[in-house]
Amino acid sequence: MKTIITTIALFISLLSFAQETTHTLIVTVPNATSDKGEMVFALNTEATFMKTDPIQSATIKIVDGIATATFENVPAGEYSVIVLHDLNGNQKMDFKDGMPAENYNVSGGQMSFGPPNFGDSKFIIKEDIEMTVRL
Repeated sequence: MKTIITTIALFISLLSFAQETTHTLIVTVPNATSDKGEMVFALNTEATFMKTDPIQSATIKIVDGIATATFENVPAGEYSVIVLHDLNGNQKMDFKDGMPAENYNVSGGQMSFGPPNFGDSKFIIKEDIEMTVRL
């Protein structure tokens, strides 16, 4: 009987160690040019960045030029955030003459001519993080 209880106790303790620790990421855009439309946030890994649906996303109302998204249960790892001021609420970036017609940026703020890339915008999550992305 003692062996069974010890085995069960050991199994339960191993389960608690096996559970992956997750974190919270809070992203704030403090400088929207207007409260029109909404702010769309996309949390990506390298595998999803500009290729497929993000691992998490949020659409947030802009109030006084500020929008804040909270991503919960994010496992430790490398990520990038893309933020779009979606003026017309169509959930995608609009273009005019081949150029983006709506403001956007990525984490790290490394914007150059051409599309953003994961390497310039990546950051590591190993604890809860708060960050600012300026448009």
